[in-house]
Amino acid sequence: MALPFGYFELILAAFCYLCIFVFRQRHQFLFDWPFVGMLPALVSHVDVIHERCAEILRLTGGTFLFKGPWFINMNMLATVDPANVHYIMSSNFVNFPKGDEFRGIFEVLGDGIFNSDYELWRSHRKITSCLINNQTFLRSVAKTNTEKQTNGLIPVLDYIAANGIVVDMQDVFQRLTFDTTCMFITGHDPGCLSVDFKDVPFSRAMDEAEEAIFARHVVPKIVWKVQKWLGIGKEKKLKEAWKTLDDVTTGLIARKQKDLSEGVSLDSNDMLTSLITDRQSFSDGIIKNNDKFLRDTILNLMIAGRDTTSSSLTWFLWLVVTHPDIGKKIRDEMNGIIPKSEVEKRRIFEANESNKLVYLHAAFCEALRLYPPVPFQHKAPVQPDVLPSGHRVDPNMKILFSLYAMGRMETIWGDDSLEFKPERWITDKQTIRHEPSYKFLSFNAGPRTCIGKHVAFTQMKAVGATILHNYEFEMVKGHVVAPNVSIILYMKHGLKVRVAPRWP
Repeated sequence: MALPFGYFELILAAFCYLCIFVFRQRHQFLFDWPFVGMLPALVSHVDVIHERCAEILRLTGGTFLFKGPWFINMNMLATVDPANVHYIMSSNFVNFPKGDEFRGIFEVLGDGIFNSDYELWRSHRKITSCLINNQTFLRSVAKTNTEKQTNGLIPVLDYIAANGIVVDMQDVFQRLTFDTTCMFITGHDPGCLSVDFKDVPFSRAMDEAEEAIFARHVVPKIVWKVQKWLGIGKEKKLKEAWKTLDDVTTGLIARKQKDLSEGVSLDSNDMLTSLITDRQSFSDGIIKNNDKFLRDTILNLMIAGRDTTSSSLTWFLWLVVTHPDIGKKIRDEMNGIIPKSEVEKRRIFEANESNKLVYLHAAFCEALRLYPPVPFQHKAPVQPDVLPSGHRVDPNMKILFSLYAMGRMETIWGDDSLEFKPERWITDKQTIRHEPSYKFLSFNAGPRTCIGKHVAFTQMKAVGATILHNYEFEMVKGHVVAPNVSIILYMKHGLKVRVAPRWP
């Protein structure tokens, strides 16, 4: 008698978890078990997956074939070989789209720029590039960033310092970038960065959605599909998070449409105003500028602006705090570009100042190398192909880049690859050294290179300069810093510090 629908999937899930339990203490990550392949080792090491990935790729010369259970398409070729990355991201870009499976895993993003391929992606990129590279918008971004530091970040850090409070700077940075990203994109300041640290449902929902999306990468598709159907586990959280993300984004759209109809936001420089007031220009034969397009565009850009920048600031601050010699070099550089009479005074660094700081820029590049905000990405070939490394790939196989592992490869960065060393980014002429994107992949590579790279660096450097000039940060004794398990590389336990002002 045939098993009712769902029973086989549940039995499969139970079997996988039994394998995890039995082999939990084993460290043979490369062992290919009968029937289930390497899946038990993958899931049993998921809590340290980034480090394990780096370890395996070091041992295997930079490219490794992960074999999943024989009865499902879960084979993955993991690679950090720059030649492979260049081939996939640039030379043969057309044969390596994100693919249907990627869209299925990231379905919450809808048809936005991160989830799209071919002509739809080109249309999204053209629209986003037009919005971001507008000089009026860039001036507005710089102004907004300065205002948020003045009216949000500084008052919050002053309050924390005055009251001797232990604070999670990761939370502070997430609130900061959520506020600024909302302002850049919608013109609305949600005011999340304040001394009362109010609850932020959108941010919490985004974190939960990202963790669930990561889980979809490490369990068989059939397992998470069944969990979704039953409404259990990570899939239940994803469903609830999805609703929150929809509610917030549609609310922001409705708010903007109301304001525009009443003439309130007609002179605003945010992206949403441009998309609504000039619908015809942002519509073509592929994209229809309707509310769904607005929702998908806003959500994709919110994730890009809030998550990647706050992750970068968090890891940067921790690295500087734990390397006081580098902190001193950054401060010495800052002191060299401001009037001597202002060196020992509180101040906000604006973009035109922080963009002159070469060593600070190098320190951010180094933080991004070691702790890339998006620690991995994957592709799927349309046609069978042979990579420069000699590995064969086909449409039934995912290709995974581990950006986290890539930044730790001696074959790419030298014997000091594990060191935090901003000097590696500075030329003899004291300018920033250019590293090819297929080696330094934090801002993607090839046609999909990040459009917002300049905006991100501008905000990170201004915030980094301001906090390091005005405050001292001390790690809380015993606080453990470790990467989380998600599609965005945050700290698992946050960044707990004490703050003290440097100047009266």
